[in-house]
Amino acid sequence: MSANAKEDIDRIVEAVIFLYTETRRATKDVARTLGLTGPQVSTIKLLEACGDLNLSTLSERLSARNSTVTGLVDRMVRNGLVRRRRCQEDRRVVLIELTDRGRELAQAIPVTAMQTLQSALRALETDERRTLRAILRKLSDRVRAEVEGVEIEGVEIEGVEIEGVEAMDGPRGAEGS
Repeated sequence: MSANAKEDIDRIVEAVIFLYTETRRATKDVARTLGLTGPQVSTIKLLEACGDLNLSTLSERLSARNSTVTGLVDRMVRNGLVRRRRCQEDRRVVLIELTDRGRELAQAIPVTAMQTLQSALRALETDERRTLRAILRKLSDRVRAEVEGVEIEGVEIEGVEIEGVEAMDGPRGAEGS
């Protein structure tokens, strides 16, 4: 790998870590003042923005496993923040919706990290957003493949060297991991 490529990768990793760290910090700060957890704040703001969602869609939007989100929703139901209800169009589908208390909290939650990031993205040109979206989708697919130990387009993902972390011999899930 050339010195320029390593420098590019290092700066991109730093930017991703910065965005992740700042959004988590902001969400945790808001959550703490309201007596909630970060994931509860994210769920409340997501349901406020998107409306009622089924568990699979909510899990996908939160980038979490269904089993994790099921526990999260269970706690939020017990706390009176959300409720489950059957979809009128398809009674097999259960939707998660904010309660009145959940809606009140959603309105009380100040501008979130997600809204700050959305504002920054709106400042980009349309072509820049589309390019970034395509790159992030490709990057997400590769990270997902690495974590799940699968191949993308017939090419197995190899370990990536990050300062202080040794490269893996193969994808996670491989023998010896």
